[in-house]
Amino acid sequence: MGSDADMEDYGFEYSDEEQEDQDVDIENQYYNSKGMVETDAEGALSGFAEVVEMEPEKAEWGFKALKQTVKLQYRLGRYKEMMESYRVMLTYIKSAVTRNYSEKCLNSIMDFVSGSASQNFGLLQEFYQTTLKALEEAKNERLWFKTNLKLCKIWFDMGEYGRMNKIMKELHKSCRKPDGSDDQKKGTQLLEVYAIEIQMYTETKNNKKLKQLYQKALTIKSAIPHPRIMGIIHECGGKMHMAERQWAEAATDFFEAFKNYDEAGNQRRIQCLKYLVLANMLMESEVNPFDGQEAKPYKNDPEILAMTNLIAAYQRNEILEFEKILKSNRRTIMDDPFIRNYIEDLLKNIRTQVLLKLIKPYTRIRIPFISKELNVPEGDVEQLLVSLILDNRIQGHIDQVNRLLERGDRSKGMKKYAAVDKWNTQLSIIEIEPGTGSLTNVLVESGATVLAIEKF
Repeated sequence: MGSDADMEDYGFEYSDEEQEDQDVDIENQYYNSKGMVETDAEGALSGFAEVVEMEPEKAEWGFKALKQTVKLQYRLGRYKEMMESYRVMLTYIKSAVTRNYSEKCLNSIMDFVSGSASQNFGLLQEFYQTTLKALEEAKNERLWFKTNLKLCKIWFDMGEYGRMNKIMKELHKSCRKPDGSDDQKKGTQLLEVYAIEIQMYTETKNNKKLKQLYQKALTIKSAIPHPRIMGIIHECGGKMHMAERQWAEAATDFFEAFKNYDEAGNQRRIQCLKYLVLANMLMESEVNPFDGQEAKPYKNDPEILAMTNLIAAYQRNEILEFEKILKSNRRTIMDDPFIRNYIEDLLKNIRTQVLLKLIKPYTRIRIPFISKELNVPEGDVEQLLVSLILDNRIQGHIDQVNRLLERGDRSKGMKKYAAVDKWNTQLSIIEIEPGTGSLTNVLVESGATVLAIEKF
């Protein structure tokens, strides 16, 4: 028989072994249950429930089991049971698991549910409200902020801008001082809010609000944002400048967006590189963006190759080759709605360059000949010539009877086209109220302009 001390030692060691054995049993039960997920869903759910029961106190294995339960119940469409399991799981985040681990798991579940519940408004609302309430109680401000941003992105993707606005107000509020001014110490969070808000204004084409927010975002100097956030801000800024036809400013922003996305390893870099090429062509720049060190590695990327060929044809003024590239690369060029919006501007640019080169040796040139060379209808040629005369890029006038462009006598053409342009502008702003008269009456009211045209 040993001493009392020996007995105490023996009892203590036995207790440790018992605890270790119990931990091993819980771990085995968890992995056995996990192995049944694909083959026996009901058996897996029972096994995970047993894991939770086996733990004397809330701890990591129970948290993991509940996480698997939530995912499996969601897959099975048992949304009510899923929410009950999720509420139990959220009680673990206060003390049972570390903050970093709980954040990682919650982000994983949110991505899992958000990715396939886009049409189930009720479930998404309940899921995120439950999450946010638990995070407020746990005083986890960082994850509360990130969760609200995720929800904002979901509503943005679904076009639910009203729901999105409510969340953005809360996010803005969390980044302000008590006096209502922006807290510059929270510059990084502010930029994240601005980035999602800027995306909304870009999508809804609210250029006034977009411009205000874009300029505000660029004044924040106290932030260390993720390069993806700055990529979003500069990309939206580039689109804003494009809408205002400020091609050079747009090109600068698209280049900044490309560099930031490239640093973040984000695939949007390819799209922004396409937009940079587009802006460069529209500003009639002779610089090839792929000559730069940053863009050079992407020159032969399959998505970019069509754009590099396009810019080469553009710079050589090869209009037929340019149009051929557009037709044969529909997916990479024309299927992008943003690029498609500016294709007519591009075609006008290249047709203008070819036309100016074509007419240079002549004082008189037939419109049908120009039409054939440009491969566009005669009516389009005439419109292009009129705009070039009005812009003082061609000195001359059009003889419509003989279908000729006569160069040199500027006065004959200018008054007539200016009058037509003025008349067209007046007609575009006239509103005819019901019962006030026909279009003929309106034209009579614009008689001065009509008469001015008739004199020519």
